[in-house]
Amino acid sequence: MERVICLAVGYVCGLLQTGYFYGKIHGIDIRQHGSGNSGTTNALRVMGKKAGLVVFAGDVLKTVIPCLAVRLFMGSRPEYAGTEYLYLLYTGLGVILGHNFPFYLKFKGGKGIACTAGLIASLDWRLTLICAAVFLGTVILTRFVSLGSILVSIAFVIVNIWLANAGKYGLGGEAMPEFRLMLGVIAVMAIWRHRANIKRLLAGNENKLKL
Repeated sequence: MERVICLAVGYVCGLLQTGYFYGKIHGIDIRQHGSGNSGTTNALRVMGKKAGLVVFAGDVLKTVIPCLAVRLFMGSRPEYAGTEYLYLLYTGLGVILGHNFPFYLKFKGGKGIACTAGLIASLDWRLTLICAAVFLGTVILTRFVSLGSILVSIAFVIVNIWLANAGKYGLGGEAMPEFRLMLGVIAVMAIWRHRANIKRLLAGNENKLKL
């Protein structure tokens, strides 16, 4: 039941489509422009740097707030000792699902990378620094935001498993397999949402970000 509640709370928070509402305020439906999704990269390309920053901040915060709330609530109760980070992943997954598949927009949302960034920031500062370095390094060198997002999704799994095995999350042994499974689900979803970008990368015609 705790897992279902965390998913549900996350999904409701994820329904706050920052890009969609920001676009509506400025008289456009962002899903009808550019790549057709309501995420940060499309907002940046369609509406400019300010819009990109606002959308990114909104999508990160709508993930950080519920994730930290769950982490603090679960962490303060002895019955959840060793599992609060697992429930945090369920909450983050719920936010990503709400962002990617908002029911009131016919399940057409974003790709969940800014939300994943919020989840990363909620987990551990070392994870945040490593993933930020991977993303920024990839984008600066290649100018492919999609490639940076895909590599971050992979780093998200590898670094989290390393931190968990090192005891940084205090996970109980019985929670470890489920924790790893949730990491995989989140990463696979992010990569799957970039399947069109992967095809363009392989074909050599993926759009580059103008720095």
